[in-house]
Amino acid sequence: MIGAGAVGAACAYFLTRKGFAVHVVERGAVAAGSSSAGEGNLLVSDKVSGPELELALYSRALWEQELAQYGELWEFESKGGLVVATSAQAGRALRTLAAEQRQRGVDARDVEPDAVTDHEPHIRRGLAAAVHYPQDAQVQPMLLTAHLLRLARAAGAVVSTGVNVTGFEVQASTESRRVVAVQTSQGTLACEQVINAAGPWAGEIATMAGVDLPIRPRRGFVLVTEPLPPTINHKVYAGEYVASTQSEHLGLEVSAVIEGTKAGTILIGSSREHVGFERRVSLPVLRAIASAALELFPRLAGVTLLRSYAGFRPYSPDHLPVVGPDTRLKGLWHATGHEGAGIGLSVGTAKLISQAMAGEGTDMDLAPFSPARFEAVAPA
Repeated sequence: MIGAGAVGAACAYFLTRKGFAVHVVERGAVAAGSSSAGEGNLLVSDKVSGPELELALYSRALWEQELAQYGELWEFESKGGLVVATSAQAGRALRTLAAEQRQRGVDARDVEPDAVTDHEPHIRRGLAAAVHYPQDAQVQPMLLTAHLLRLARAAGAVVSTGVNVTGFEVQASTESRRVVAVQTSQGTLACEQVINAAGPWAGEIATMAGVDLPIRPRRGFVLVTEPLPPTINHKVYAGEYVASTQSEHLGLEVSAVIEGTKAGTILIGSSREHVGFERRVSLPVLRAIASAALELFPRLAGVTLLRSYAGFRPYSPDHLPVVGPDTRLKGLWHATGHEGAGIGLSVGTAKLISQAMAGEGTDMDLAPFSPARFEAVAPA
């Protein structure tokens, strides 16, 4: 397993329960990449009808059924989401989306404009429309990752941090190529199968294996306020956020996303932009995020910001995760490309991979997520 973020940790957890011998390698610390730079969202509200929504609903069931006993460990909170629209046009689009989602099993409840403050007393008045999503939830992503790996280790997994992957050993025949070992900065690890769960760095890992995987980093910032008395009850965001998750725009996109935490701080996002792995703070982006939040919650004016942080989301060009075996190199699997939904989709992704690796029928069809849709082969 390459990567000790939420997706890699979830894969390790489910694979050990299938009896696999698992070795996780991570070049940094546990949850040091994308999993430490998000809000821990488990959302169905921001998914359009299609395979990703189905995966979100499947994952949502796992959180509250198979993994319910561990919820307190990673601060699972079924807070629900409230999506709002500030214009009549956006309101029509939001209600259309909600109607389509309801047909696929999402609990999406239309809220009349004059009743929005019943859900969020401090939100601005005069909104055009709103939809309440009781299924939206949140976890603390670093706690999630750490505890999933702890549970995997208890079942026999090995976790090695500070280990760089440097290449692959591939056995070639006239019919196929197969990975037989992973080369690392700490030596060579023989393996029968390897999962590339390196998040936005998954494309680089794939290139080492001689295959092309068009995963790119998409940077996003989050603001963190000082602890406050209870102020925001749900995950609240503007309907434009859904469009930004599906956008192919290469420039900056900002939409308001606001939610409270158990510690009393408020997390404020979100931004999306393609700037490679550039980590430097952008004050114009932070100002744009803060301004969007104030449009929805004017009461936040004057609240002190403790910090901001940036993370890189693994962006897939068709906006679908890449999950499953790579037909170009036997033994290589991918679990990446979830962009900002990786925390919420991690457990569904992991369970499906564990079923497929065990040769079982999968609870969902993996075909829409198959790496086979990226057929070009990169030079080894």
